[in-house]
Order: sequence, then structure tokens, then C-alpha cells
Amino acid sequence: MDPNRKLRIVYAGTPEFAVPALRALIDSPHEVAAVYTQPDRPAGRGRRLTPSPVKRLALEHGISVEQPQRLKPPEAQARLRDYTPDVMVVAAYGLILPKGVLDIPVHGCLNIHASLLPRWRGAAPIQRAILAGDTETGVTLMQMAPGLDTGDMLLKSSTPIGPTDTAQTLHDRLATQGAEILIRGLEDLVAGRLTPEPQDDSLATYADKLTKAEADLDWFLPAALLDRMVRAFNPWPVAFTNLDGQTVRIWEAQPVDSAVTATPGTVVAEGPEGIDVATGEGLLRLTRVQFPGGKPLTAAQVLNSRSLLGKRMKVEG
Repeated sequence: MDPNRKLRIVYAGTPEFAVPALRALIDSPHEVAAVYTQPDRPAGRGRRLTPSPVKRLALEHGISVEQPQRLKPPEAQARLRDYTPDVMVVAAYGLILPKGVLDIPVHGCLNIHASLLPRWRGAAPIQRAILAGDTETGVTLMQMAPGLDTGDMLLKSSTPIGPTDTAQTLHDRLATQGAEILIRGLEDLVAGRLTPEPQDDSLATYADKLTKAEADLDWFLPAALLDRMVRAFNPWPVAFTNLDGQTVRIWEAQPVDSAVTATPGTVVAEGPEGIDVATGEGLLRLTRVQFPGGKPLTAAQVLNSRSLLGKRMKVEG
């Protein structure tokens, strides 16, 4: 391929994770012929139909936007074919691409996936990596194939998972890395340097979609695991517990290695630095919590108006 050739690209993405890569494409020499994104969804208190972050960016730059409910109908595939893409780039789009779509672009479809494949295929790789206690994750640029994140790997970029990383901080870092390896990957594609590497299916793990029920903290678990839950579920669905019949959301916490004799869930100490809760192993120090109808508060702010010492947090139900 001509090393100076500009690629004609169709981009498919929906949430904030997909924005940096689209922005990088807009700033690149390549042409973004169209953007595919999920249909507008109701959001906010008024439940108004709201465009996705990717759609907003596309419209700011005068790029055609397509929002099909599905890509399987022949007319949807014909519409995509009309854009004559050299390649389709996908990042957290939210729709399954049938084989008919994968075959339309000259160079197929490339996906930016937020894990080091084959680990954490599926819907929630960032959160599952934190929950599992992984010390490293990253992004993989892969050639899409039928199946759930099973295609050949083209490029990878890794990052450590720090002890204070939340799903949000990791999300933001990986979104930026995804944009970087996409541009590198397109350069390699044009230069004929891409070397696909098949995934080892025996090493695959699956990142199931998150549920709100998972975020209910079981105080009989070790503090280290509860800490990972708090970080993995920030900003959604947010870890929570039951206190005095009310749901309290836990936004930030940290494990404290300390001998514990109190019943798990009991508040054994409190101060400006945090509210210490007994767990099945060690203490979990709550540093930012949210009571019903209020905003997230630091421990010091909570203790200005109430004491929790001696109270017992419980598992819902």
C-alpha cells in the first residue's frame, strides 16, 4: 500500500471511552467518512433524548452520523457500503457487528478493547480487572471476527493498576491509550507492517456486564476485596451498604491491615481521616460516602453532623 495513502474510515462508538480515539482520527490525515453510534437515549431528570458523547463530537466537526437500531438488516448494511470504507474502527459501540458488516470495509473492522486480550473479553473489562486484583491491564487493537472479542491481536499498550485506581481513572487512561495505539495501528496498516497474532483461547477470561446487586458490600469479606469493589464500582453502580434502614453509597475507601474482633459491618473507629468498619479480615476505612438525598461527603463532613461509632452496617436482604 502507498505509505502516503489516507484511509477512508467509518468510526463506530458511543460512550466517553470512544471519544479520544475519534478525536485522534479527526486530527489525523485520514478521512472520517461517517460515525455510527447508538440511538439517542433518555437521560437526566427530564428524561430527554440525549445524544451520545461520540455523536456530539461528530456533529461538532460536520461528520455524517448514523444511528441504526441494528446492523443485520440488508438496508443497514447497504447504507454502510455506500460510505465505501477502507476500514471500520470500533470502540465501545454497543451493537454486535454481523459477518456481513465485518466483510464490508476493504481492510475489515478494527476494535479498541480495554484489556490485554485474551484476558477479559466482554462487556466490563476495566471493572473486572480491578475486582480480580490484577496489577496490570491495557488496551488491545484487534482485527474483529465473529465471536466475542476473539479476533487476532494487532497492537497492545499496557498500564499498571495502582492501589487507588478506580474504574473511572483507569477508564480515562485506557481511552487515551486506545487513541494512541489506533493511530499507530493505522500507520502500520498503511505501511504494511501489521502482524496479526492469534489469541490463545485457553487463556481467555470473561468480563460479564455489571449489575447493581453486585455492588452491595458483604462485610464478612476481607477488607482488601471490599476496597477493590468500591474502586471497581466507581462511578457505576457505586458500592453501597445498609445503615439504619437506609442505603448509603460508598464512593471511596481504603483497606487497613488491623486485627478485628468486632462483628463485620460494625463501625469501630471514626475520625477526620475516615470511618473504620470491621470486615471479615481487617478494617475498611470509608473516606467518602453519600447518604440518601445528599451529596458525597468526606468522613470529616459526615462527622460534623453525626456519629456512626458502634453502628452496624448490614448486607441488604
